[in-house]
Amino acid sequence: MSDKPKNIALYTDGSARGNPGPAGYGIILEWIGTNYSKEFSKGFECSTNNRMELLAVIDGLAKINTPNCVISVYSDSKYVTDAINKGWVYQWKAKGFKNRVNADLWKLFLTEIKKHKVEFIWIKGHNQHPQNERCDRLAVQASFKENKEIDKGYIQANN
Repeated sequence: MSDKPKNIALYTDGSARGNPGPAGYGIILEWIGTNYSKEFSKGFECSTNNRMELLAVIDGLAKINTPNCVISVYSDSKYVTDAINKGWVYQWKAKGFKNRVNADLWKLFLTEIKKHKVEFIWIKGHNQHPQNERCDRLAVQASFKENKEIDKGYIQANN
């Protein structure tokens, strides 16, 4: 058995109908070099688009059970990709996330990202990228599902 780490592509998208409003996210995990591909989605009663974009990345990373994978995260969210690629999230952490929106999720994100070698790649949304378009459909469909979950972090921050 090879000690070479798994290479994984993680495609994500988030959606909110209204901002805030009924929301959801879609995820596609692909194990590079194999035919393995898996889709996930989850809907929420009320949240924001940015929370769904970030939660999709967090939950996608959390679904990867093998540690130390090499992961390429593809997202159409500048909120997510710029926060990482420009180092903003580490500045927010150094300041204790003071006055930072979605601090609960950014803290979870920093826990998940430590488990792997992760790069973030921004892709233009609604531009016929097959996996991004599929994640968008999954996210929107999830926002319409019955028995959606409650985004407790959103509720706590806004009460």
